[in-house]
Amino acid sequence: MELVYTNQLDGFEPGKRYRVPDLFRSVERDATAVTVVGHYPDIVAAYEHAGVEVEVVELPPTIVFVTQATASGELSEQLARLQAESGAVVLLIDGLEAGEIHRPESGDLALRLFEVLGTIHASVGELTAERDGLLLTVDGLRDEVEALKKAAITPPAGEADEIAALKAKLDEAKVQYRANASKESLEKLVAELSTA
Repeated sequence: MELVYTNQLDGFEPGKRYRVPDLFRSVERDATAVTVVGHYPDIVAAYEHAGVEVEVVELPPTIVFVTQATASGELSEQLARLQAESGAVVLLIDGLEAGEIHRPESGDLALRLFEVLGTIHASVGELTAERDGLLLTVDGLRDEVEALKKAAITPPAGEADEIAALKAKLDEAKVQYRANASKESLEKLVAELSTA
């Protein structure tokens, strides 16, 4: 028999037997498996000692709500401070959503948040300025690269004639060369022709 020790008032599963843990007096001999809901170490120990498998299910922690009507004077003051703090943070967030950052009039947490956001805003400004400077540098480098490419593609006017003459000599001797070969490499190939 499956036995469940719990304080629940509904949601019982068929085929299981339920017991109130506070009324536990001794081990039930027919139990084959036991589930204990909550912290009842005596029940767990008794069934484990009897050789019965025991499963313990922990309960979530209890949350106690204190209303302003029942709170003491100190708690009322703390609650009022927290509400004011929350209001200041909400106003700060609303301003940020509207694209503005305004210093809150009160609230330690809101003031700290304002200072941190101010630091972040200043850092973003510095990063933006640095990025813009890098963009100008990159644009300048691109222009230099383009100028170098153009210079590499088109040789100076006097050199173009010399390159054409060197290529003509190599064509005449039926020597292969790269179409974009440099003047120096063409001169080397022509020099090898005269030694051969």
